[in-house]
Amino acid sequence: MTVAERYLRLGLRLDRHVEGTVDAYFGPPELKAEVDAEPPVAPQDLAADAAALLDETGDGWLRDQLVGLHTYARALAGDVGSYADEVEGCYGVRPAYTDETVFEEAHRRLDALLPGDGPLGERVERWEASTRVPPELVERTIGAVIDEARVQTRRVVELPEGEDVELALVRDVGWLAFCEYLGDFRSRIQVNVDLPISGIEALVLAMHETYPGHHAERCAKDQLLVRGRGLLEETIVLVPTPQSLVAEGIAKLGPRLLLEGVEAPALAEIVANAGVELDLPLALEIGSAREPLGGADVNAAILLHERGASEAEVHDYLRRWSLLTPELATHVVRFLGEPTSRTYILTYSAGRDLCRAYVGEEPERFRRLLTEQVRVGELLAARDGTSA
Repeated sequence: MTVAERYLRLGLRLDRHVEGTVDAYFGPPELKAEVDAEPPVAPQDLAADAAALLDETGDGWLRDQLVGLHTYARALAGDVGSYADEVEGCYGVRPAYTDETVFEEAHRRLDALLPGDGPLGERVERWEASTRVPPELVERTIGAVIDEARVQTRRVVELPEGEDVELALVRDVGWLAFCEYLGDFRSRIQVNVDLPISGIEALVLAMHETYPGHHAERCAKDQLLVRGRGLLEETIVLVPTPQSLVAEGIAKLGPRLLLEGVEAPALAEIVANAGVELDLPLALEIGSAREPLGGADVNAAILLHERGASEAEVHDYLRRWSLLTPELATHVVRFLGEPTSRTYILTYSAGRDLCRAYVGEEPERFRRLLTEQVRVGELLAARDGTSA
């Protein structure tokens, strides 16, 4: 059995303990059927399997993935250090607590941008409410954004013939939206409609999950890496690994690529057709001003998992520093508490910042992120100005 096949088995076996560890699987069906039919393998044994695979695997993308799975298996077995150790082992980046003065400066920028007066959090809520997509138009609006973003993304990267997505609205889930890659260049996009969606959120969310975000990445890598180069290890997408940090970085960076491009008016018009008055340049400025607040989300996880804060205290922290509504703060606290996402919060802000540093002023590098096995070490080297 090859290392790649053993890697697939390891990921599938970990998913038997925590459903959702495997984000997508489109590898050999008989391999998955064998894993599904066997008794669950104890986490400590899976950690030993991961360690054995690491001993047989040279430096490269697959070794990075195995470090993540080894860390995750040890965590399931109760044999890992601090929360920061677990995050770093899984994703290749150590979480750091951001000083609140960074958020204070972000709040000052927002104060200058947002209309009206009163407490900043209330002004954020009023501004978002003023650009809210009517619930009955959410599905149509997001569908139209997906169609236009597909056209624009095809000018960035070649997409396989016949690729497509299906859109579904869902409730009572721990995430805002989710892209499930089904294989054969198709994805199911689910959007959580328990929470209201503003015009800019409809644009960003749709592109994050589809074009040029998660779906575009999976299709391009399926075509070029799996079918083109026979890389079996790319037929599984595993949550607690560096693969996720790169994927979220792509999906965070991608919407900006289109919304700041020459064809952005076509996307803004879709929101206008839903009766939403959206000042796109202002919305992008507000989005940029809010970016540092992603550090508050990571702080919240550190407070919850390392510093003994209660969920109520974390909820209040998110309300104060991330400027979240009570409903969204509750949603984030839930996200931070679930087994597959307790460490995942880092991937959004760190992935965005590292992928942005990597791409810089070279758009071709964004295409490389979509089509090649770029390692987190390469992203860190680009940020730090060193060689990987």
